[in-house]
Amino acid sequence: MADYAAETAAAMACLDDFMAAFNARDVKAFEATFNLPSVRLASNTLTIIESGYHQPQMFERGPLAEWDHSAWERREVIHAGADKVHIDTRFTRYRADGSVIGGFDSIYVVTCENGHWGVKARSSYAP
Repeated sequence: MADYAAETAAAMACLDDFMAAFNARDVKAFEATFNLPSVRLASNTLTIIESGYHQPQMFERGPLAEWDHSAWERREVIHAGADKVHIDTRFTRYRADGSVIGGFDSIYVVTCENGHWGVKARSSYAP
């Protein structure tokens, strides 16, 4: 994978931006971290994410109702190539008081499309 160090760095930077935008509740910046359409498999449900799917109210209900921020706990490259990187991750969701809501293992597929690195697919154990 050393042959793809620049691609791996670009994919990791995408995930840095993904987490920063999510924590900032910046829907526009968050959507910019995807290559759409994107696929999410979680809670035994496959979701196809298109432009406009993410809305500000998503931070106020469901599994994010108590959520304040998240952080990466692990990001390890599984495979890397010229236009795609598979990353084994674990992230933790926190409440405002710092208490843990939960930690979730996930696989992210970050692709380069038309020069833009973005999340193309993810499969997680997060609700």
